[in-house]
Amino acid sequence: MKNLILVRHGKSSWEYSVNDKDRPLKDRGINDGHLVAEYFKQQDINIDAIFSSPANRALHTALIFLRQLNFPYGQFEIANELYDFSGDYVLQFVQGLDDTLETVMIFGHNHAFTHIANSLGNLYIDNVPTSGLVHLTFNDEKWTSISKGKTTQTIFPKQLK
Repeated sequence: MKNLILVRHGKSSWEYSVNDKDRPLKDRGINDGHLVAEYFKQQDINIDAIFSSPANRALHTALIFLRQLNFPYGQFEIANELYDFSGDYVLQFVQGLDDTLETVMIFGHNHAFTHIANSLGNLYIDNVPTSGLVHLTFNDEKWTSISKGKTTQTIFPKQLK
């Protein structure tokens, strides 16, 4: 069985004159990230690997989760394919994961994550919000075989406030 946990980056700021990859999180993005990470930690789900888009806002959100989950930094990787807005590269990345990994958490962007959640899950989600988490489960042994799974849970900041 394979588990894919999608986390959209926290709310980012547009007030700085920087390129898209360098946009930082707003205070709300930081706070919502902590809120979702703390709630998720209570479920005590064993994660084998965590990957993030190289964008600053995704990396910062990932670091919040890494600290909260006490996840070893040595098992964390940056994946350029996750800096994707359509979902095509994200899906290729996921289907290329090592089959020894059972549960993988990835940090990235919309519209890619909403598209992936709706394409691979069994629950329609209008929009994965910033700091939103979607957990998908697949009855497959190989990542290349995943197609339609089950939306096991969603954790959105509004649910926790």
